[in-house]
Amino acid sequence: MKKLLVTGSSGLIRSEVCVYFANQGWAIHGLDNNQRSIFFGPQGDTRWNQQRLQQTLANFTHHELDIRDRQGILKLLENLKPDAIVHTAAQPSHDRAAAIPFDDFDTNAVGTLNLLEATRQFCPESPFVHLSTNKVYGDRPNTIPLKELDIRWNYDDPAYANGIPETFSIDQSKHSLFGASKVAADIMVQEYGRYFNMPTCCLRGGCLTGPNHSGVELHGFLSYLVNAT
Repeated sequence: MKKLLVTGSSGLIRSEVCVYFANQGWAIHGLDNNQRSIFFGPQGDTRWNQQRLQQTLANFTHHELDIRDRQGILKLLENLKPDAIVHTAAQPSHDRAAAIPFDDFDTNAVGTLNLLEATRQFCPESPFVHLSTNKVYGDRPNTIPLKELDIRWNYDDPAYANGIPETFSIDQSKHSLFGASKVAADIMVQEYGRYFNMPTCCLRGGCLTGPNHSGVELHGFLSYLVNAT
């Protein structure tokens, strides 16, 4: 049975990843330490989602570990040697990053480096999928002209009819400290792929929510609003 390592497995996107691949016959190894409750308080607690995965997925194993724990990550990857890694663990808030810049950078940038290096050492042929963010573009998308339609605004440039491409510049823009730490992680994932010929991938999502989101005022605002009404 193939083994999938999912970091931050008790969160929104990553828990859905666990369910999907478990249904495809994979053994799921979820790495999480409920750091969201540390960043955002009790409302950000994700233990309930961890328990949901443990109770509903037959081949789910929880690993209580912080991605900032370099030796712990190296030991886990050495023992587990997963067939694929989906890395979604992060400090996800702009405003929280400004209050805890060391924790933000150590989690988003250094934690990603810890995982990449452990993957390079022990399972370099395993695909490494990194959940990045559209915030790596900073405020540069605001420079694209807009046009007003009947029920929404849209880009007034055919070059962006299908969205912003990955070739869009991330330079010369205001990112926030959170955006900067995620840029560092995003680029490191790309460089490990190029330099060590590893199968790495960055997915730049944004404004993501759903029923399994532990939304708080500083992150997951749509979920927070729904729960507050």
